[in-house]
Amino acid sequence: MRLILLGPPGAGKGTQAQRIVEKYGIPQLSTGDMLRAAVAAGTEVGKRAKAVMDAGKLVSDEIVNAIVSERIDQPDCAKGFILDGYPRTLVQADATEAMLKEKGLDLSVVIEIKVDDGVLADRISGRYTCANCGAGYHDENLKPKVEGVCDRCGSTHFKRRADDNRETVVERLQVYYKETSPLIGYYYAKGKLQSVDGMADIEHVTANIEAILSKL
Repeated sequence: MRLILLGPPGAGKGTQAQRIVEKYGIPQLSTGDMLRAAVAAGTEVGKRAKAVMDAGKLVSDEIVNAIVSERIDQPDCAKGFILDGYPRTLVQADATEAMLKEKGLDLSVVIEIKVDDGVLADRISGRYTCANCGAGYHDENLKPKVEGVCDRCGSTHFKRRADDNRETVVERLQVYYKETSPLIGYYYAKGKLQSVDGMADIEHVTANIEAILSKL
């Protein structure tokens, strides 16, 4: 099972990805995490990425794609994976398709979580994560079972992203619609796209995604 979750910031991709990881035992591959791991491990592509970052430049698509490729070759991806934060553009999507094809692999499905823009400010400004394990929560929609204690690891330390505020929501949405939303049509044309209503409560969204995955 190899999948991508698409949707604007605050759509609930992270929450649903965590649930897929827990149910199916496949890793969630975050480009940020993979970059840091490759740099820390000192792999050849990690060294290239470090040189670029040390120079204060953005890591190229070619380097990111190589890091994703390297990560997919690891044993824990044998049963599948969720791509998180990549691809973000049509150029990256083409590169991802070519890379998977070289490995004899293909995407199983791309799931779009559809959400009205008007609710995203509330969703984004209310979310926070466990500082220890990264589990995601929300002030209103997804509180820990015990207040102030992470359900997953028991930590009492939490954090919020500096850009999770109303002032930056519009800017982030503009970037999403300009760069990433074209992927919806891209994967629809390939017959890979499935959509779920992200306006439903979290459990319903999970159930609808599970209905899609159960048919793969």
